[in-house]
Amino acid sequence: MAGARPDVHGSWEADGATKTSRTASPPTCRPPTARVLDHGCGYGRLTARLGESGYSHVVGVDPSRAMIERGLRENPRLALHHQCELPLPDRDGAYDAVLLLAVLTCVPDDAAQSATPAELVRVLRPGGVLYVSEVPLQRDTRNVARYEQHQQIAPHSPGGTARPKAGGGTFTTEDGGLFRHLPADRLRALPDDHGFAVAEERTGTAPTLNGHVAECLQLVARRRAEG
Repeated sequence: MAGARPDVHGSWEADGATKTSRTASPPTCRPPTARVLDHGCGYGRLTARLGESGYSHVVGVDPSRAMIERGLRENPRLALHHQCELPLPDRDGAYDAVLLLAVLTCVPDDAAQSATPAELVRVLRPGGVLYVSEVPLQRDTRNVARYEQHQQIAPHSPGGTARPKAGGGTFTTEDGGLFRHLPADRLRALPDDHGFAVAEERTGTAPTLNGHVAECLQLVARRRAEG
């Protein structure tokens, strides 16, 4: 996996880095001594919340330099690191728990989506927990229209960076962001395909960066011993 680079859209180095995350509070990972990785931490809002809750070993990584710089300006004590490539610098089994919250939606490319859980299973100890919270493929009129609009314009986009992907709804936002909602079955399969066993599933709604409400899917998965 050496040198695998997440498909990070340029908006996260510009307007995207100024937005306030509305993601729900982080889950209770384990005892406060748990080693926790917030993968795709953005500016570290949830990283900070975990520290405030008593967790003493929480690390946040994100491929957006602007996000990490913002997080360190707002909270210099956080352990936030700019990480633009995989693999991560951590040893095998370095963490007890990993958060992957609203990250895969921001990675439209199939290969990059698969590379993320493949690397996270390496840095989690056997039996360690992966918390996933994502926005699956939506069924409301607004999102369906966005998916259809993107399908119409993507084949004509220069460089092919915005081409539609199979098995999901890709769309752009007014501020230039590029996102992809995966079918719920695909979201469930990603951890399972890369050495995790999904132990719990929850559904509900969550606020988006732009002030809308979306259906969400939350998974709790454990790393298999052979992962």
